[in-house]
Amino acid sequence: MITDPWFYAVAVPAVLLFGIAKGGFGGGLGVAAVPLMALVISPVQAAGILLPLLCLMDLFALRAFRGHLNPGLQRALLPGAVLGIAIGTLAFGYMSASAIRVILGVIAIVFTLNHWAGLSERIAGHVRRAGTPVAVTSGAVAGFTSFIAHSGGPPLNMYLLTQGMNRTLFVGTTVLFFAVVNYVKLVPYGFLGQLDTGNLMTSLVLSPLAPAGIAIGVWLHNRVSDRLFFQVAYTFLFIVGLRLLYDGLTG
Repeated sequence: MITDPWFYAVAVPAVLLFGIAKGGFGGGLGVAAVPLMALVISPVQAAGILLPLLCLMDLFALRAFRGHLNPGLQRALLPGAVLGIAIGTLAFGYMSASAIRVILGVIAIVFTLNHWAGLSERIAGHVRRAGTPVAVTSGAVAGFTSFIAHSGGPPLNMYLLTQGMNRTLFVGTTVLFFAVVNYVKLVPYGFLGQLDTGNLMTSLVLSPLAPAGIAIGVWLHNRVSDRLFFQVAYTFLFIVGLRLLYDGLTG
């Protein structure tokens, strides 16, 4: 178990931030958790410590958003996600985290700028909903990046933000998607040795933060208007894209 106080000084806000993002804003901000914890431990160990906490958060989030989980969309998203997890498992230890961050950052930034510029509306007269091929691709990228660094929020959000859902259905859909993804990830994480006793004990120490973060996120979610919510969602996505791009180019 980790006993370094500097680790907990970083891990406590990181875990809370992930819970708030998952419980209130569709999970996009959670992408910052692994980079924050990686300031004091390796990214691989950070991911291993976070996964049990995310699985615990998922239980509270599923309860909070029951009835708003949109299982129809999951049928298109989850097969791609499982494929992405499988690719991440096979490529574990051989991939460049920096390259992944650069690609993901560029996609997130371009998508957000396109939305802000209103290019889709000018071309089609309305926001065009992405179809099944895009859903499968988005799910695969989300599954892959979620496996590597629990950073599947941006690619999933880039698809869901085209679906015209209200904020509660949007968050509920992400909650169900990542609940399935995170529990599937337990198998390869265990096989790869990322759920060893030391990591699990550290997760246990941090576990009270999981329901606390979800509760704060749900509280904020219920007090933010739809318009402000999606403005915040796109802004978060853009900021996350910039951070991923910066980390990838300087890492």
